Amino acid sequence: MLMLSDREEISRGLAEGLQYKEIASRLGRDPSVISREVARHGGRAGYRAVAADRVACAARERPKVFAVERSPRLRAVVCRQLRCGWSPASIAGRLPIDYPDDQACRVSHEAIYQWVYAQPVSTLARELISLRTGRTARRGGRRPPPAPRIRQPRYIDERPAEVEDRAVPGHWEGDLVIGKNGRSAVATLVERTSRFLVLAPLTGRDSLTVGDAVIASTGGLPAEIRRSLTWDCGTEMARHADITATGLPVFFAHPHSPWERGTNENMNRIFREFFPKGVEITSDPNYLAMVASEINGRPRKIHNWKTPSEIFAELVEANASTG
Repeated sequence: MLMLSDREEISRGLAEGLQYKEIASRLGRDPSVISREVARHGGRAGYRAVAADRVACAARERPKVFAVERSPRLRAVVCRQLRCGWSPASIAGRLPIDYPDDQACRVSHEAIYQWVYAQPVSTLARELISLRTGRTARRGGRRPPPAPRIRQPRYIDERPAEVEDRAVPGHWEGDLVIGKNGRSAVATLVERTSRFLVLAPLTGRDSLTVGDAVIASTGGLPAEIRRSLTWDCGTEMARHADITATGLPVFFAHPHSPWERGTNENMNRIFREFFPKGVEITSDPNYLAMVASEINGRPRKIHNWKTPSEIFAELVEANASTG
C-alpha cells in the first residue's frame, strides 16, 4: 500500500521527467504499481500526491458507498431505465452515449446488480424497481447435481440411408415438450412417413422415466414400424441404450440442429395449439390420446388430403400382409 510519502516521491519523479522504472527503483516497488497509480489519479500531467492520497483513503473506507449512489443523477437514470425494463448491461452501455460529458454517470452492470440486490424488497416495490428476471437476490446454495451425460451417442450420420426419403416407414423422431415452469412435460413421437403422432405421458423428465415411456408407447408396434428413433441431445435420453435394446435403435441429431428433426419440430408447434407455452401439460394418458387423435385426424396436403391416421393404418396393414 502506497503512503503519502511514497506519492510525494512519485510526484517529484514525474516533475523531473523520470520514467516509471526509475521512480519504482527509488521506492523499491514494481514499475506496474507506479504506472497504475499515476494512471488512476490524473496521469503524468495531472498527478497530485495529496489529492491521490485522499482519494485512495476514501476508497479504502468501509462500508463503501454503492457506485449507483455516488451521484444523484446517476441513481435517477438507473432507476428510470430499470422501470422501463432495461437490463443493467443496457444501462451501463448507454450511459457514455447519453451523458458523454458527465463522468459521474458511469457505472458497470455488475455494480447495478449489486445495488439492486442490496436493496430491501419493500424499497424496490415502493420505487417500482425490478430486474427483468424478477429476481431480488442472487441465487445461492449448492448447485444441483449435473444431469447424466449421453454416453456413446450414435448421430444421424449413422442412420440408414432409407430414412431420408421417407419411402420406408417405421422411422420416428422424438422430443420433449415442456409445460409451465418446467414442472410437466410430454414426449412427442412422430413417424416420418405418415406424420402420425404418438404422445407419451410423463410423470418426470429424468432419463429413466422418459426411456420407460418411449418403450411403453412403441412396444406394441410391429417391428417393421419401429425401425429407428431420432432424438435431440437432451439428457433425458441418457438411457438410450435401454430403448435400443428393445429393437428400436436411437440416433441423435447434432447439437443445436433442430432442422435435423424438422418433422418433430413442426408437430410440436401443432401440439402447442392445445398446450401453449406457460400452461401445465397433463399426464392423463386418455386426454393426451384424445389430443393425438384430433391432430392425427387432420387431412394433410402432403398426403393428398388423407389423414396421418389413415396413412399410418395403411402402413401397418401393408407390413402385416407382407410379413
